[in-house]
Amino acid sequence: MRAIPRIVVGVDGSPASEQALRWAVDYAKAVGGTVDAIAAWEYPAFYGWAGQGVPTVETFNPEELAGRTLSETVAKVVGDDPAVPIRESVVPGGAATALLEAAKGAALLVVGSRGLGGFSGVLLGSVSRHLTEHAPCPVVVVREGQAPAH
Repeated sequence: MRAIPRIVVGVDGSPASEQALRWAVDYAKAVGGTVDAIAAWEYPAFYGWAGQGVPTVETFNPEELAGRTLSETVAKVVGDDPAVPIRESVVPGGAATALLEAAKGAALLVVGSRGLGGFSGVLLGSVSRHLTEHAPCPVVVVREGQAPAH
């Protein structure tokens, strides 16, 4: 019996992550796989600077925000009938760390890249670059603005 390919995709609500999710779903359809859509969250580093305290969960809940963003992005990209199983997971930590952990045992890791200013055609963003260098599986980086091939 052949294992069902698990495709991991990072989702942060950006247009690039929407395109990465679409690519991952299309690929999963083609290979009979499943999709793990991952949203990472952490408190912003700037809290606590200049006398500001860390906000309370009641005033700022990054986990809840990440979960809402993930659900809204999945609904926007695939609608009510994704045609493949999609599991949504919201995990604490930085994006690169969370995606590397989720990619263990996966067939493929898919992320969007927003590029870096005028060098967007040459350089990857820090997260996508880190993933391509350290992932335990093949990585696909979907550049923002690339039309999916159908």
